[in-house]
Amino acid sequence: MAGVAFAGLADSARALAAGTFTSRELTERALSGIEATQGTLNAFRVVRTDAALAEADEADRRLAAGERLPLLGVPVAVKDDMDVAGEPTAFGCPGDFPPKTADAEAVRRLRAAGAVIVGKTNTPELGQWPFTEGPAFGATRNPWNRAHTPGGSSGGSAAAVAAGLVPAALGSDGAGSVRIPAAWTHLVGVKPQRGRISTWPEAESFNGITCNGVLARTVEDAALLLDAASGSHPGDLHRPAPLRTLPAVGRDPGRLRIALSLRTAFTLAPVRLDPAIRSAVTALAERLAALGHEVVEHDLRFGPVGLTFVPRATAGVRTWASRVPDPALLDPRTRSAVRMGRVLGGGPLRLARRHEAALQRKVGEAFERFDVVLAPTTAVPPPLIGSMAGLSGLRTDRTMMAACPFAWPWNVLGWPGVNVPAGFVGDGLPVGAQLLGPAGSEPLLISLAAQLEADRRWSDHRPPTPQRPQSSGDPA
Repeated sequence: MAGVAFAGLADSARALAAGTFTSRELTERALSGIEATQGTLNAFRVVRTDAALAEADEADRRLAAGERLPLLGVPVAVKDDMDVAGEPTAFGCPGDFPPKTADAEAVRRLRAAGAVIVGKTNTPELGQWPFTEGPAFGATRNPWNRAHTPGGSSGGSAAAVAAGLVPAALGSDGAGSVRIPAAWTHLVGVKPQRGRISTWPEAESFNGITCNGVLARTVEDAALLLDAASGSHPGDLHRPAPLRTLPAVGRDPGRLRIALSLRTAFTLAPVRLDPAIRSAVTALAERLAALGHEVVEHDLRFGPVGLTFVPRATAGVRTWASRVPDPALLDPRTRSAVRMGRVLGGGPLRLARRHEAALQRKVGEAFERFDVVLAPTTAVPPPLIGSMAGLSGLRTDRTMMAACPFAWPWNVLGWPGVNVPAGFVGDGLPVGAQLLGPAGSEPLLISLAAQLEADRRWSDHRPPTPQRPQSSGDPA
């Protein structure tokens, strides 16, 4: 849909304030695009047609009365692990979930900024995998090539933004779940500092490895949504000092020292970085050098970070799985993760939490020499739909780790990272690179990403005309 949403979040907000469009017009266009693509892209689990139009009409009344807010009247989407009052939160699971009585804190903040919530986007069961497929909703497809996945677990949000259905969306990132789909759909994806966007009504999500984040087509849009959604709830365990990222979009980052890191943390699966992705990330490093930065290849020292990730992740799956109405409907791989979470959720989980500070010191040694780390976001381009269907839990984990080994260590550390588009490989499949920093470095990462965007002009590229799937899988 080459609709108004391709104007972007910031431009839509400015057009509404100027009276160029009404919120109802923008919301109707978004809803029309969702309806037209739901049978093919399948980006949404919940579409709030009547509620969104009512919110849009109210926004138009407020705009006409002279009220101005950062997102007043702009349609956006949120991932289906975030509570929206009056809607169920199924988090990718099958079953009949009751509607929630209150908004999650991040959703509340979007509403306070004036946003219209058009719907909740698809995610795999409990956000576990870098593909967005499941028996509860089918397969969500990549707008750039519908035979391929948009990634996961924020795959629905990524597909919706990449296709122009909404200008931006919230996602969550527990092992790369914002950055991976952003890479595979040619978007900017920001995983902020842990706690920057509240996870309430969860005091923390998945034992602290999961952060809420944003997906958008431009750095300005990502920063605008990030600032609107950011802030703490009194019940949050992690409450970093407030900061704003939007002013950094137009700020010169200065001459930075950048580490190009192509080495991954140790995993049980062999990792091979696709040569085309290596070339794309290396080309990005060369552009950064041409922009005046010092870029040096340097491998990070991760230590035993993987041993601290697994207990936190599987214990988190166990917690979430205890809330589903019928656990027997869950994917066998989910039930296997629940069993592992039961084993690792005691002493191993406590030990993993205690080692976080030591890991931060070890990895943080790099930032005594460098300002930013540049790394691939994934090791491979987006896989085909259905390529991981029917695999055992162990084979899924090994396949997943081999495909996406670069993102998850930053979840253990709790630090910010930004995916930026790195070009296209093969049959026009998008890939990405990460800009990674230490605690509180979001403004610097946003400033550098905006400088790259001005040079690379990646938002000029849009997905091709919709096509039928090119391989077997769920019907389109």
